[in-house]
Amino acid sequence: MEYGKLNFQITSSNTNRPLEDVNIRIVNENEPTTTVAQTKTNADGQIEDIELEAPPVEYSMEPSANKPYSEYTLYIDAPGYESVEIGGAEIFSGETAIQNLSLLPISENNPGSAELFVIPDHTLWGDYPPKIAEDEIKPIDNRDEIVLSRVVIPEYIVVHDGPPNDSNATNYYVKYKDYIKNVASSEIYSTWPEATIQANVLAIQSFTLNRVYTEWYRNKGYNFTITSSTAYDHKWIPGRNVFESISSVVDELFSNYLSRPNVTQPILTQYCDGKNVSCPDWMSQWGSKALGSQGFRAIEILRNYYGDSIFINEATEISGIPSSYPGSPLRNGSSGDKVRQMQRQLNVISNAYPRIPKIAEDGVFGTQTENAVKIFQQIFGLDQDGVVGFNTWYKISEIYVAVSRIAELS
Repeated sequence: MEYGKLNFQITSSNTNRPLEDVNIRIVNENEPTTTVAQTKTNADGQIEDIELEAPPVEYSMEPSANKPYSEYTLYIDAPGYESVEIGGAEIFSGETAIQNLSLLPISENNPGSAELFVIPDHTLWGDYPPKIAEDEIKPIDNRDEIVLSRVVIPEYIVVHDGPPNDSNATNYYVKYKDYIKNVASSEIYSTWPEATIQANVLAIQSFTLNRVYTEWYRNKGYNFTITSSTAYDHKWIPGRNVFESISSVVDELFSNYLSRPNVTQPILTQYCDGKNVSCPDWMSQWGSKALGSQGFRAIEILRNYYGDSIFINEATEISGIPSSYPGSPLRNGSSGDKVRQMQRQLNVISNAYPRIPKIAEDGVFGTQTENAVKIFQQIFGLDQDGVVGFNTWYKISEIYVAVSRIAELS
């Protein structure tokens, strides 16, 4: 028998603070009357990793007649908050799934009806409409069009959960990184080689940023950034779990996109699965897996499909953060304003996550600061090296903005 792991990150929607003692019950969908695990969250809104049965990892390495993941129903309940039920949570062998949830407090305006999410089949397993072909570079000739002056990583994007003309579909405000993690977890397998995951994440990001940069849907009179329809955009699924292997790649690459020489806008990098749908001029997801298994690097995989002129670019502006990455890691022995800013942010975060100790905001990166960084990294699933590199810097910024913005509004 093979196993995957499941963890949770549960916060309150009105404070963005972690919720302790949330009841979690897990049921295998093949045995709906049997509870396979039951536990409660700790002070960080998390649990000890739970091992859950999963199909053999080989099922996810080649197109197969066997579903490569097992499915579980999750029941989440906390006093004073809406209960949540999630059906179809996916578990892959050898992979850690992360279920992020923000629970709504019960109030006079919100009487506390249960919220239900049903996760549909993964796009590599289920039946979804193929992408309608578009030009990879959008003409921008009309002066009335809204077009950004430069490529900016947005803090949020608005996802229309359906095709563009479905006026009944819900619009969701989603953090940019969370959106990319959700789409990648919905469209590729977390068991694939890291280079394959990187190539697909870069393609997803570049496509998304093209929609942002060109204001594609707003210029057509819609009030959203992108849709969840595979015929038009990507498959985004409300309430789904993401995977640690995919999440870490997005944290590392989220400011990158794909470019061609002398073209400002990110390239609309379209792709298909390469099994049910053939797309000779686009990336094949199964093909990218095969190349990754052969040792190809991410840029080599991308150039194999999009041509040698494609290159990885980086946005210089990231919205919603107090300050950009200092350019090199901060570590024990570092000093200066960037260290002081990071210390101040950690102290604010520690109000919501008390396991992180208070530290002096003196601009000197000493042993106490290093220890606080390690505990932060442990809570948020980062390498616990005590060094504030790119991933840790932006994760600190992200959590700081989340907990401080709510506090300022309340």
